[in-house]
Amino acid sequence: MKGAIPLADQQVVTITEAAAFQIKDMMKQNEEEGSFLRVAVHGGGCSGLSYGMGFTPEVEEGDMELLQHGIPIVVAKKDAPILKGTIVDYKQSLMGGGFTIDNPNAIASCGCGSSFRTATETGTPENC
Repeated sequence: MKGAIPLADQQVVTITEAAAFQIKDMMKQNEEEGSFLRVAVHGGGCSGLSYGMGFTPEVEEGDMELLQHGIPIVVAKKDAPILKGTIVDYKQSLMGGGFTIDNPNAIASCGCGSSFRTATETGTPENC
């Protein structure tokens, strides 16, 4: 990966080992090996901002390239200040499993836990 900066140096997003294992498994199942994991912030949700994670085949203009647990990750530079210090984990329970996102910049979140706002970014709130 050309010009990749390890996440530990950037401290934008931290992917736990449990999340990395799940992401690698999803990449394999969806034939996305060789793709990047995109971690993003979008306007919307009842608190104004929501998270996005998905696979993308290429880096776009204005992206930061990161690498953690062997997973190439891209984050738009405009999203980096909002995501700085965020931890992405994967939790398994008797009711199933899912990704959790702990963002120290979020000052408010909705009851469903999928949207948030920060002190400087309110996004575009919608009805839940």
